[in-house]
Parts: sequence; structure tokens; C-alpha cells
Amino acid sequence: MLASEPETLSHFIWRTRYRDGDARPPERSIADTWDRVARSVAAIERDPPLWEAQFRRIVDGFRFLPAGRILAGAGVARQVTLANCFVMGPIEDSIPGIFEALKEGALTMQQGGGVGYDFSTLRPRGSRARTTGMIASGPVSFLRVWDAMCATILSTGARRGAMMATLRCDHPDIEEFIAAKRSAGALSHFNLSVLVTEAFMQAVRADALWPLLFPQQATDDSAAATHLERAWSASAQPVLCRISKSVRARELWRQLCAAARDSAEPGVLFIDRINAENNLGYAETLSATNPCAEEPLPPYGACHLGSLNLTCFVSHPFTPSARLERETLTDTARVAVRFLDDVIEISRFPLHRQRLEAHRSRRVGLGLTGLADALAMLGLRYDSPGAREAAAGLMRAVRDAAYEASVELARERGPFERFDAGSHAQRPFIRRLPEAIQAGIRRHGIRNSHLLAIAPAGTISLLAGNVSSGIEPIFRLQAARRVLDADGTPREFSVSDPAYELWRRLVPDAARVPEVLDRGAIPAREQLLMQAALQEFVDGSISKTVALGREATLDDVSDVFEGAYRLGLKGCTVFEEGARPGIVATRPPEYILRRADAHCCEAGREAD
Repeated sequence: MLASEPETLSHFIWRTRYRDGDARPPERSIADTWDRVARSVAAIERDPPLWEAQFRRIVDGFRFLPAGRILAGAGVARQVTLANCFVMGPIEDSIPGIFEALKEGALTMQQGGGVGYDFSTLRPRGSRARTTGMIASGPVSFLRVWDAMCATILSTGARRGAMMATLRCDHPDIEEFIAAKRSAGALSHFNLSVLVTEAFMQAVRADALWPLLFPQQATDDSAAATHLERAWSASAQPVLCRISKSVRARELWRQLCAAARDSAEPGVLFIDRINAENNLGYAETLSATNPCAEEPLPPYGACHLGSLNLTCFVSHPFTPSARLERETLTDTARVAVRFLDDVIEISRFPLHRQRLEAHRSRRVGLGLTGLADALAMLGLRYDSPGAREAAAGLMRAVRDAAYEASVELARERGPFERFDAGSHAQRPFIRRLPEAIQAGIRRHGIRNSHLLAIAPAGTISLLAGNVSSGIEPIFRLQAARRVLDADGTPREFSVSDPAYELWRRLVPDAARVPEVLDRGAIPAREQLLMQAALQEFVDGSISKTVALGREATLDDVSDVFEGAYRLGLKGCTVFEEGARPGIVATRPPEYILRRADAHCCEAGREAD
């Protein structure tokens, strides 16, 4: 970039987020950063020059976008992790246990990781501890402690802390948890999600009473109280729980929907489905996710992420000959899987238990970004059956390429440590793979327990020229985007959607924007259908925020959540335009498409 030229947002993102300022000689462009990352990741290979060239090839032109922590940390001298995603260990229900968990979270965030916690193990507000007699203040009170910690650890600079808190739908403090972010500015470093069970969804449909309860041994309660056995967070077997009260399930559901409408949170995680679909369901139980919810992870689990930029694989865009270069896409996916598997070897981990868990399962999360732009370039409306069919087809191709690459890595390097051939072969996702891939797994094993997750990819999508993030629709063709400088000062940039800019260059004299670009607001149902079309081929999850208009009602939110459940999704978040007072607004010039900036996907959040 010449000194006289105005700085682009892409260059700004590179300079403030990903450039190694301590490098000697200094990194002068994104090409220098690509060189550093490719060289560092390839260093563990038997033939480093060969694989450095391969890794450098797939990142060239932003075709493959390693997640932010990899770009910022691979090959630098600083002690930082290369994993964006962490779920922390169970929180022991004691003051020493709580503050040990807080310390572990602080150490993880200090090195750049976003964290997720299940707070369901903490006693409800007002209960008395059996051993000390002290009255508990409840999980939500400790969320505020974590929020203050996060604000302190990341008190300066461009990055905001990213944390996820989950709570079971039958925890006695679930109503307080649901309402926790309805006040402006409350828990600003947290995303919240309710762990919704199959039993609860059935109770909502039946308008039945829903018991709120907690494990008996943790409280000093009357023996005359009513009890139930329930599976519980951090418990291998069902435990005896004391019922504190019962509420109407449909009323609790409406509280959840009202909070989501008014403050964009909580989201919902269909936790029984997440565990049923987990490739490692025979070895672990999941109850939390990373901050943007695309990675359900076990205690101390970590995941290294990267996204395929689909706009780079469309040839002859906006013409009758437009097509997706599938062979190039799948070739890139195969090399990206090897890249991410190598990242596990070079990554630092804030905690020893995180390193152990990462190496036992070798989870990676290869995803997509630029989907909406790519569909427009192919002449497909985002909300059309043809677009969903095309998206499902390319995701199936990426899935197969990723699994083939992981089987080949297992043949070369051995399967992941916790791999059990008989149990793994019976997992639902594995049984949906093509028979040839299943046969390969039976013969050689597989290197990675999980391979696919679609992150919001917000910041790296800006780095790649403001491509449509993740699987979100194109929200605006042009806008003013505000981001934070390295010292925390806001900067504003004018940005255009790259598919729109390409179309303008190809058809400079056009009188109007084509329908594939200028579609207005995408109905919530169509957004869910796109997510469902992809979820079938993703062994992790998908970060997707369903954007709603200002006129959205409580029933509209309920329809979205229930629709997500019926379509087989693993989770869902909604965002009503104007619902979050603290969101930094963008100012659209011309060609407005409705925009609701997803709270978990802002450029200041390093969760992608």
C-alpha cells in the first residue's frame, strides 16, 4: 500500500490483528504473514520445504483462511495459543473450586483463547451448603465475577474477550440466567446459551409442568423433599436431584424467547442432539461450547479452526458459465486438514490438561466463509432451493475430502489416541459417510475425531476483503464499518460487498442491482433451511445468528427456535435489529440490505 493511499479495512485488520510486529525483518504485507505461518506449521513435517510450499499455496489469495489465533501466533516469539476455541473444566461447587476455574479461564484468555463454561454445577441461589452451612449466591452471581476478570485481562486494545456460559434448562436458577442480559451492558463479555433437552421440548409441546432441580448431595435440604434421578453436568451417571419447584414449561419457554427477542440472548443448544451426534459420544459427554457455539467440546477441549473462502472457487462469476471449481475446492480442503493437524503439534496450550485433551482427540474445525457471495456469483438467490442444494453439495464435497485426508493421515501417522474402531464405526455421522470412507476408517483409523465446524469467521472475512461471513446472507452491499484500533480507539471504514463490487466491474452500465444481490431481508425460515442444508455434513456445529426485523414478536422468536429444533439443528441464536443497545452501529449509504450484526461475530471478538 502506498503512503498516499487511504488504508483499507483489510490492511487495517492485518496490521492491528495479525502482523507480527516483533519480526525481524518486519512483516511488510500479508504475504510476509502467510510466509511466516506456512513455514512455522510445516516445520514439523518430514519434508518441511515441500509442505511449506503446499501450505503457502492454499493461503495465497485468501483461499484458505486459518483462524485468527493461528495467523497471529504461528511462528512468533510470544507465548500465545493457536487455538481459538476452548471449553474449560467442570466448575467444582466450592469457593476454592470456583476460583481455580476462574484462574484457569484467566490464563487461557491471557494467551488469546476464547472460553466456554457450563455453570450448571453451581448450587442455586439461596441453597445451603451441607458442609459449611453457607448460603449460595447462585451461578449468575459468579458470571459477573468472570465478566470482571475478562474485562481486566483484556482492558486495553482492539480485542474484546469472548466467553460462553451455559446452564441446564432444569437448573433452579434458569429464570435468572435467562434474564441476566436484559439490562444494557450486563455481562458484556459473555454469550449465554440454555442447554435445552429433548424432555424439555416435549414438556413445552404438552404445556406440562417442568421440575427445576439440583443434585441432592450438594445441598442441605429436607429429606421430605421430592426427588428425581437426572443426568447432570460433570456426572458420569444419573444422580438424585431435589426438586426445588415446578414451572410451566411453556411459560419458561416464553421467558427464554422474550429475552432473546429483547437482548439477543440467550441462544439455545439442543444438548441431547449434540451428544447423540458426537463422534466421540462413546468416550465423553458434552455440556458447553466455545464462545460462538460452532464447537461443542469436552472439559478442557480445544479446537483449531480454519475457513475455506468460497468466493475464490467460483469461475466465470455472474455469467451463464459460472460454476464452482469443485476439484480445486476439495484439493484445498485436503491440504487444509493436514495444515490444521500440524497446528496441533506446534500450538501452545495455557494448561497442561488442554494439551492432553487436544492430543487425545485431535479435533480440528474446517469450515466455510463467503457462502452468500459465492452463491450470488453463481447466479443463485440465497433463499432459493437451488442455493440450498448447491450449498449442501459443496459441503458434502468438503466433508468427504476432509475425511479422506484424515484417513490418509491416520495411515501415515496413526489415529487419534482415543479412537476405538468398533465404537467409532457406529456413530451416526460416521455411518452417513460414503462406504469407501467408512472402509478406510475401519482399515486405518482416522487421525482426527472431528474435522468440520463452521465458525462466524467475522474478522478473517474482513481480512479477505469483506466477504460475506460464514454462512450468513449478504446483509449490506455498502456500509460504514466501525472497528477498534490497537489502542482501543474506534476507526470507521467504508466497505463494499466484494460480489457486488465484482458485478459492478463486470456490468458497469447496469441500471439496477441484480436480484441475486438485492434481495432485501431474508426470512428467518429461509436462514434456518440454509443452516439445516449444511448441518447434515458438519460433524461439529454451525455458528449462525438468525437476523430478525425490528417488528419481530415473541411468537416469531419461538417459531425460529422451534423450527431449528424440528430441522435437526444443534443450536440457534437470534438477533432482532436494535435489540442490543451496546452494539456499535454501522451506517449504510446506498443499496441497503437489512443488517443485524451478530453479537458473537463482531470484528473486536477473536472467536474466529
